[in-house]
Amino acid sequence: MSFDLNQKIIFITIPIILTSSIPFLLITGPFLPDLALSTCALLFFINSIKNSIFSYYKSRFFLFFILFYCILLFSSLNSDLIFLSLKTSLPYIRFGIFALSTWYLLDQDKNLINKIFNVTIFTFSLLIIDGFFQLFFGFNLLGWKMVDTPRISSFFGEEWVLGSYLARLMPLFFSCFIILHGDLKKSAKYLIYLIFILTEVLIFIAGERTSFFLSNLFIIYILILSKKFKKIRLYCWLLSILLILTISIFNKNSYTRIFITTAYQIGFGSGKINIFSKEHEGHFISAYKMFLSNKILGIGPKLFREKCDLDEFKGQYSCSTHPHNTYMQLLAETGFLGFLCVFFTFLTLLFFSLKQLYYNFFLKKKLFTDYSLSLFSCLVITLWPFVPSGSFFNNWLNVIYYLPIGFLIWSLKRNKI
Repeated sequence: MSFDLNQKIIFITIPIILTSSIPFLLITGPFLPDLALSTCALLFFINSIKNSIFSYYKSRFFLFFILFYCILLFSSLNSDLIFLSLKTSLPYIRFGIFALSTWYLLDQDKNLINKIFNVTIFTFSLLIIDGFFQLFFGFNLLGWKMVDTPRISSFFGEEWVLGSYLARLMPLFFSCFIILHGDLKKSAKYLIYLIFILTEVLIFIAGERTSFFLSNLFIIYILILSKKFKKIRLYCWLLSILLILTISIFNKNSYTRIFITTAYQIGFGSGKINIFSKEHEGHFISAYKMFLSNKILGIGPKLFREKCDLDEFKGQYSCSTHPHNTYMQLLAETGFLGFLCVFFTFLTLLFFSLKQLYYNFFLKKKLFTDYSLSLFSCLVITLWPFVPSGSFFNNWLNVIYYLPIGFLIWSLKRNKI
């Protein structure tokens, strides 16, 4: 499809700039990345109407997304606080359309991968420099002091999401590296390897236990299923472990928080083992009671915080902004229908991963490219059930969740899968 110059600027150039800037905008907080995502979704929707681009909306991804979106709307409409819940569920459609926008932009300009790769290199490098500076001096490059002495947060300030940001964007970063690997100079490759190593160390010293687990889950996923790039991932991982062990000798804070505190919270050595901490289990019990009160549609998206102090749901450690687990939140707020959509997505990812494993070891063939596998791992760590998590409806997290999806759909369509 041909565009005049103005249309190309509005519908191609501007969305590419906004999409590729998201990794950097995410360190500024939730407003700017959400604004960039929403603008891209809106421009793609207008472009679709104006130029009759409807094939993307007929994809299996979007049809399934619309099913989930309708469940969210029905759940909100069925809740006691309709308008409060609709503030979350009604605009949620922008995330699905954004994934289509990214897919469309890649069809128009494959250089989007190069652009987002370069922005991620810059952002990760900036966080690495600032994070280690804060570790050694107690304040970052902007003069922000550590809020909690054993932990660093870099430019995120009082928000403990540095590790989450790095762990969740690393698979997308690695997938871009895979695509561009053949065009990179040797010196550039060594720089990327160094970023991989220091990123994993930074996640550790940030003290975010879930993020540290997810970053290692991603690495193990690639080591098991990847073909060509597993050696690169393995060597970087081993070097990062060596650095982490060295740091742990001289600085016990991160080691204590990641391992000792975690073991204590789950009751290791006490005779009673908890899957999660007592606080988290209190949230889960409250969420489960909410699920039982409306098993089909739940209490309504993002209403856990409004309902957790009611007598019928209240208990020890019951109240928080959300239950701190994706699936418990979905059961509580969207019922079995919302839970089933997301859990089915996770099971589908697990099925394709096992299928790839079968192809690797028994058929000696490659079902998915390493690029697609790295993008699969983005969703695997996002939907992994057995860890505490942020709110499923958090705007900042959803930008991260949906950013890789357009790249994955484009990859699978390109390889006719």
